[in-house]
Amino acid sequence: MIGTRIKEVREQKGYTLTELADLANVSKSYLSNIERSLNKNPSIHFLMKIAKPLHVSIEYLLTGINQLESQWNANGKELLDKEWQGIIEKAIIEGMNKEDFIEYINFIKFKNWEKNNKFD
Repeated sequence: MIGTRIKEVREQKGYTLTELADLANVSKSYLSNIERSLNKNPSIHFLMKIAKPLHVSIEYLLTGINQLESQWNANGKELLDKEWQGIIEKAIIEGMNKEDFIEYINFIKFKNWEKNNKFD
């Protein structure tokens, strides 16, 4: 099913197999094998590379579902809405790992602390 979804989106976008392989920096033969279901278990790294030029989520490629279900906290407030999901997914696709994300959060915390503790 993953291969079928990739092929459908690729064709909707008007890409040839060669064009998508070049855009995603993956092997044309491997992409072809995925689309023809000769290989039914692509790596997450491959899916990340393919999802970007197709402008779809990895979840869509895996399940056919366009949106992740929102997560809610105990007060009924949405924690991770569609926009946050897109931001996080984009960061992952562009190579950000958990350690980078944690470092960025700590940097923002420090900058906020610095701003709130300025001595004039």
